[in-house]
Amino acid sequence: MAMHGGHGGGGGGFFHEDEILGKAYDARLMRRLLRYVRPYAGLVVVALVLLLVLSATQIAPPIIAKFIIDQAITPAVAGRITPAEGLTTLGILGMLYLAILAANAGVRYGQGLLTAYVGQRAMYDLRIELFRHLQFLPLSFFDRNPVGRLMTRITNDIDALTEMVSRGVVSIFGDVFILTGVMIAMILLDHRLAIVTFLALPVVIGLTAYFRGIMRDSFRSIRIRLARVNAYLNETLSGISVVQLFTREGETFKRFDDLNVDLYRANEGAVRAMSTFQPAINLTRAVTSAALFLAGGYLILDGQLTIGTLLAFWQLIEQFFRPILDLAEKYNVMQAAMASSERIFRLLDTPRTVADPPTALELRHVRGEVTFDHVWFSYQIAAREAMPRSSEDPALQVRAGPQERSDHPRARPQAEPTDIGRDWILKDVDFTISAGESVAIVGATGAGKTAIISLISRFYDVQRGRILLDGVDIRDVKQHDLRRHIGVVLQDPFIFAGTIASNIRLNDATISDERVRAAAHFVNADKFIDRLPERYGTVVTERGSMLSVGQKQLLAFARAIAFNPEILLVLDEATSSVDTETEHLIQDALAKLMRGRTSIVIAHRLSTIQNVDRIVVLHKGRVVEVGTHRELLAERGVYHRLYELQYRAHQAV
Repeated sequence: MAMHGGHGGGGGGFFHEDEILGKAYDARLMRRLLRYVRPYAGLVVVALVLLLVLSATQIAPPIIAKFIIDQAITPAVAGRITPAEGLTTLGILGMLYLAILAANAGVRYGQGLLTAYVGQRAMYDLRIELFRHLQFLPLSFFDRNPVGRLMTRITNDIDALTEMVSRGVVSIFGDVFILTGVMIAMILLDHRLAIVTFLALPVVIGLTAYFRGIMRDSFRSIRIRLARVNAYLNETLSGISVVQLFTREGETFKRFDDLNVDLYRANEGAVRAMSTFQPAINLTRAVTSAALFLAGGYLILDGQLTIGTLLAFWQLIEQFFRPILDLAEKYNVMQAAMASSERIFRLLDTPRTVADPPTALELRHVRGEVTFDHVWFSYQIAAREAMPRSSEDPALQVRAGPQERSDHPRARPQAEPTDIGRDWILKDVDFTISAGESVAIVGATGAGKTAIISLISRFYDVQRGRILLDGVDIRDVKQHDLRRHIGVVLQDPFIFAGTIASNIRLNDATISDERVRAAAHFVNADKFIDRLPERYGTVVTERGSMLSVGQKQLLAFARAIAFNPEILLVLDEATSSVDTETEHLIQDALAKLMRGRTSIVIAHRLSTIQNVDRIVVLHKGRVVEVGTHRELLAERGVYHRLYELQYRAHQAV
């Protein structure tokens, strides 16, 4: 049962992670990435062997072409061998040439398929681990991290790593193998022409280093501006109804246009740099080729070189410069991947501050008694990765109080911290709800009512004190074990994309169709479901946009009854913004749900509050009054003032 606390932990610094640029190679990050490739080490070894074979089959054709010229065509033309002998040699070498080209195509296909498979599998494992980790992070983490940023981690950043694993790293190895092989082949063919070719290396290295710096800055600029565009798009499209309602389309478009122009100019810089870099490398290659022909022509005329050797160099020089260009381009791929891995591992390293204990207790049977034992809680502290439980932490130092509890290691003194008191949402909250009892929590906005629900469900951990379920600290049991005994009905229930039935059972295969229908009938949801085109098989869109507020609330009640929890938590006003008929159905369903269950209702409607066993009144984070509706009115305290302000008009109606 998911719910969101709805308390901002601060979304500041939204772009700081997207500004991470990183190195083109980071050994620390690479070691962590290799952990996901290690299960496929055998396939990686095969891929590397194929890469060596691929490099050899790319270098071999120019060598064979040399022998075709020098041993078949030139001798036959010069008359040193007969035409028939020349054709025989040409046929043999030609077949070998074609065979190597065919082998090159086959090996390239196999090697590409294998590396793509390894890359996809490794990133599949990483994506699964990342999503699993996200599922178990506390709500305080999601309070301060926009959903769009988290989606980017799982999609765009994983794609950048896939590009690196599938193509980047492998291509780098391939380029290095080919470049090394070409250089060796050149030296073996003719060391003089090899020296002429290698004279271009300092120029190429200088150009690459210069443009790499320019591309690094351009790449950073593009990422920052793209992140801003994405963030603005997400915000604007999510709030498009507000934009249209206040006729802000023109101003909104102007702001987007400004962001888009910035992105366009950043891309312009990158395109300009790359457009200059490639022609500079091509010019260097052309000058090298010209120098090669001049030197080769002189050696041929002097009888020190064969035409076939010069032709082989002419073909090899293309393979000499291509890997250098590829390596320069792969710098951006590696840099993007390292930055993405930095962000992903930072997310994976986020600790699960709400974690299960190593030796968790098992909840076999739950009666439903809930105790708040001098509980202190702050959303701000939870957003700072929760407060340590050790009393030695300076943030937990307290003034000595007249009453101290030492009967439990997690119990805390009844005293307010000296330095951060204003951050506390709940302050020394202490009450017990008996099994099967129904209790309403009331109070002004910001009194801490919603925090009660969040803490019982253990979406957050208390910073001081403890919450007991049947006498057991809820931090001593598994979260899954705890939550399967708790049902939550939100004010605005979340409806997933899928069928009506799947939204009731939440993909729990153990809940049969009969149980789904029985749950819907029990809470009166069947009355509107039976009118839908496909009844329980009707597909609803994300967030249930085709359903009314009341229908979504009835579905939430059906969901709660299908899971049959011992404790029911009703958050905020479950009958707000609905028509009279739907309100009657909801109130009837709520009464049925609460019967025989420990029920905690946070509501403002008089009908709901009057029917509960007790009312707990919160004021500025503290419990100030406890009693029945009549008892609290008679006290003429905080509850009486709330009643006068909020309920008198409703009673008059």
